[in-house]
Order: sequence, then C-alpha cells, then structure tokens
Amino acid sequence: MSKGRKAGSINGLELMVMYVFLLFFLVVADQLVKKVIDFSMAYGSTIPVIENFFSLHYVRNTGSAFSLFADKSWGITVLSIISAVLGGLVVIFMGIACAKRLKLLGLAFCLIASGAFGNLIDRVQLKYVIDYLRFDFGSYTFPIFNLADVCAVLGTVILMGIIIFGKTYFDDFWSSSPKKPAKKRISKAELYGFVPNIDDKIKSDDKDDETEDQEENEADEAAEANESEEDEETPSLPYKVRSANIKGYDGED
Repeated sequence: MSKGRKAGSINGLELMVMYVFLLFFLVVADQLVKKVIDFSMAYGSTIPVIENFFSLHYVRNTGSAFSLFADKSWGITVLSIISAVLGGLVVIFMGIACAKRLKLLGLAFCLIASGAFGNLIDRVQLKYVIDYLRFDFGSYTFPIFNLADVCAVLGTVILMGIIIFGKTYFDDFWSSSPKKPAKKRISKAELYGFVPNIDDKIKSDDKDDETEDQEENEADEAAEANESEEDEETPSLPYKVRSANIKGYDGED
C-alpha cells in the first residue's frame, strides 16, 4: 500500500480493470448459456421451470431486446450497427466514470456494454439472437429475452436512477475536472469544542509553558524574600560581648 493511501481505497485504473473483467465475464457467461440452449434444446421447444409462470423457451430473435423489430428485414443490420456504436461509446463512458472513481455510474455503463456486446456477437455470427427466458402472467406472455438483455436493462435502470435521484453525482461525470477528494469530516466533539484542533492545542501548550515559567519565577522570588526576612530576624550579639570574647581568647593565648 502506498504511503498516504487509505486502506480499501481504489484508484481509477484498478476500477477500470475490475469493470472490464466484469464486462468480459458477463459476455462470456451470456454466450455459454446460449450455446447450451442451442445444443440441448430444439428450436421452439419449452422446458417448464415454474409451472405456468417461468420456463426456458428457445427462440431466435432477429430484432432487438424483447423481440422488438423482429419482423423487419432490415432490423438485424441496423441493430448490429447500433449495438457496435453504442457498445463502444458506453465503454468510453465507463472509462471516464472509472477515471473519476464514480463506481455506481461505471457499473451502469459496464452492464449496458455487456448487454450490447453479448447480443452483437449473435447478430454478427448467427444473424439472429438466441432468447430463452420466458415469463407467463396468465394469458399474457412477456417478450422472451436472455442474459444480455437483463444486463442492458439493469444497467439502464441504474443509470436512470442516478440521473433522477443523484443529479450531483451525475454532474461529476460531465465535469471537466477530476473528482475532488472528500473533505475531512468534523466530528461532533470537534464541532462543539470538546476536542481542540491542532492550532488550539499548540496555543494551549504555549500558554501552559508560560504559566509554568511564571510560577517558577514567582517561587524563586518568594524564596529569596523568605531568606532576606530570616536574615533580618536573626539577633546579633552585642558589641561588648563580642569584644570580650575576642579579648578573652587573646588572653588565653
């Protein structure tokens, strides 16, 4: 871990590698499931999973997601071009989102791109898209779809949610400047003055040092004053007594 980098943080390059790997994984998974459906089921056959609700039903879609434009002869060509352009553009958007560390937005673009490329491979190789997920609601059958469609729709839903409910977050994507690091959060204790900041602590330490010096000076002055008072209160011997003592001493000699 580099110095000054927070634990668990991820940079733009690492985020891009992670989403590219996810995109590749989803496209491969979509293609593998389609191959299994193609080899294990006859065209038009159905395998019930939940009776009268969910089943695997093998169809070949020459249109877009949920069989849109399937009845148009030009549909497969136009949709292939749209899928290629859309997929490339979305990958570029994903790179921009990763560079600005917009994780949720990058995930949305990753899902949309995986859906576009998953179905594009079918259109280029087979001239149709293999669909197999079928849901029945009474007499109504929802348009049959596949894993690539699920990824594309889920990514679109996330993107629309960001646009509607996270305008500020989405504005960061269009901003020319990189995303600024988050400002340091101030705790409630610091906000209400229970924990001093660095400047206050330095000032407090300086004030404490000055107080200690002043107290030491006052103690020294008090000690000197006490010594002076003791010297003044000590009684001195009379002059005659001192002189007698001196003379007596001389006489003994």
